[in-house]
Amino acid sequence: MRNASIHRSAGHWPEEKAIGTLTLDFDARHRRRIRLTADNGEDILLDLPKAVAMADGDGLQLDDGTWLRITAASETLIEVRHKDRYQLIRLTWHLGNRHLPTDIREDALRIRPDHVIEEMLQGLGADLRKVQAAFQPEGGAYGATHSDGHHHHHDNHNHDHHHDNEPHRHA
Repeated sequence: MRNASIHRSAGHWPEEKAIGTLTLDFDARHRRRIRLTADNGEDILLDLPKAVAMADGDGLQLDDGTWLRITAASETLIEVRHKDRYQLIRLTWHLGNRHLPTDIREDALRIRPDHVIEEMLQGLGADLRKVQAAFQPEGGAYGATHSDGHHHHHDNHNHDHHHDNEPHRHA
């Protein structure tokens, strides 16, 4: 079994060196250490220094210097729409207020199926439909996906920061 111990964001690894793919759902793409099976059937030990929220197109370097391309698996999701963009923003707030992982699209939101949340959204006027798609929710303050394609993750919400030599604490 080969080890994968280096992760690079899409566009920041030599894609021409990819020898295969690793198709994973959202949960499996946010790991530090786990045994995975590449799409060609080979077992791979993911052994990263810290948990990373991997995205479609990211790369994992194997111990022999070759790479695997991460492919986001299609999952059953609920697509949330509203004819009024202001109301869609309100729906987004309600999902965020409940700390639900949400994939924010240009004119829709995507969440995992949850009948209680679906009833709430319908009560707020949302149009819902089941779709099959890759799930890549916003990372938020502690697992953000930044526009430069780099993923950052903190293991907890209780940590110190130092900005401009002034420490402050998030609790």
